[in-house]
Amino acid sequence: MKKLTVAIIGGGNRAQVYGDIMRKIPDKYQITAVAEPIDNRREFLMRRHKISPDMCFRTWEELLEKGKVADLCMITTMDRLRIGPAMKAIELGYHLMLEKPIASTLEECKMITRAAEEKGVKVIICTVLRYTGLFIKLKEIIDSGRIGKVMSINHEEGVGDVHQTHSYVRGNWGNSAKSADMLVQKSCHDIDIIQWLIDKKCKSVQSYGMLSYFKRDNAPEGSPDYCIDGCPVGDECPYNAVKLYLPDDSYWMRSTCSRVFEVTDADVEKAIRETQYGKCVFKCDNDVVDHQTVNMLFEDDITVTFTMNAFNKGGRHMHIMGTKGEIRISTVGDEVIHLYDFVTKQHEDIPFNDLGCITGAHGGGDDGLVQAIYEELNDAYKGKSVPTIRQSYYNHVITFAIEEARKKGIIIDFEDYYANVENN
Repeated sequence: MKKLTVAIIGGGNRAQVYGDIMRKIPDKYQITAVAEPIDNRREFLMRRHKISPDMCFRTWEELLEKGKVADLCMITTMDRLRIGPAMKAIELGYHLMLEKPIASTLEECKMITRAAEEKGVKVIICTVLRYTGLFIKLKEIIDSGRIGKVMSINHEEGVGDVHQTHSYVRGNWGNSAKSADMLVQKSCHDIDIIQWLIDKKCKSVQSYGMLSYFKRDNAPEGSPDYCIDGCPVGDECPYNAVKLYLPDDSYWMRSTCSRVFEVTDADVEKAIRETQYGKCVFKCDNDVVDHQTVNMLFEDDITVTFTMNAFNKGGRHMHIMGTKGEIRISTVGDEVIHLYDFVTKQHEDIPFNDLGCITGAHGGGDDGLVQAIYEELNDAYKGKSVPTIRQSYYNHVITFAIEEARKKGIIIDFEDYYANVENN
C-alpha cells in the first residue's frame, strides 16, 4: 500500500500525539509540512519529523497557498479555528484527519460536511473511541445478537476533577465563546459511540446540566487570584496550581499550560504566574457545565441515559441491557467485558485486544485511528469503525440538539430538528 504524506495544521498536543504514532510507522506515513504559529512548537515538530524548513509555516494560509502538497491534511487547531483551513483544504482536494468536534457551531459543521461531499474527499473525524479494542469488541458482541435486542444503555463519562479544572476551567476549553459547549467539545465522541453501537436513528433528546461548583461563589475566603501568591487553603486544595503543575510527573499538563513541548520548570512557573492555568479554579472565565445528564430515545424504543460529570477520578462506565443478556464495561482498571447471559444464567468475562498499540493513548484509540486512516485512504479498510463525514455529522447534530434542549429546558423531537437543520 502507498505511504501517505501528511501536512499538519495546528501543532499542539493532539498533533504531537498523532505525529508520534505516525513517526513510529515510517513505512505508512511521512509528515512533510506543518503550520503552527507558536515558534517552539513548530520548530519542535520540524526537528522531530525532519520536515524541510521551507515547508514549515506560521499560518495555515501560508501552507495552503502552496496548493495540495500532501495526501492527508491533519487539522488539529482549536475548535473555533477549524472552519477556515478545513474548507480551504477540501477545496484543494485534501483528505482530512479532523480533530473533534468537526467545528464549534452547527452551521460550520454543515458547511464542512457538504463541501466534503461535493468535492468527493474523505473527512475522518478523530472520534477515537470507535478505534479502541474495547469498543470494537463491544460492537462485535452487540451485532452478533449475543444479548438480544438492545433495550437500554446507561453511559457515564467521568471527566475527572483534575482534568476538568485543567482543560474546562483553567484551560482552552472552559469558555464556550472561545471553544464550544461542553458536550460538543468533550462528549461528542460519547454520543457518537452510543449511536454507532446500536446503529439506530435518534428520535428525541432531553438534558439537564449546569456549572455549579467551579465559580466565584465558591472561592475560599481570602484566596488570591493566583495560587502561587499564597492561598490560605492551598495545602488542602486539590486544585492548587503549584502542586498540580510544578511536579515533573505530568508532561501533558505541563506542556499544555506552558505551550512548550520541551518544557522546563521555569516554563511552568511562568505559566502559573501569568496565565489562567495558575488562577484559582473559582476565579476563571469558565462557563461550561461541570455536570450534565442526557436522556435520549432511539428507534425501536431504545432508551439511553448519558452522564458527563467532573466530580470523580475519571473514566467511562457503560451498562448495556438487552433482551437476552446484559453487558457492563469500565475503562478504569478492567481489561475485560462483563457479560451476563439470561438463558444460561452464567457470567462471562470477555477479553479484548489492545490492537498492538504504540502509545496506549485513549485506550489505544489514537493508534487505532491512525492505522484505520492509512487503510481507508488505501481502499483496504475492512472494519466498522470509520464513519463517513455524513455519519459523523449526524451524531454531531444530536449533540447540538442536546445542548439546545439543556439551554431551553425542553424535549426536542430530533427527527424534526435534523430536518430543519438540513432544510435551512
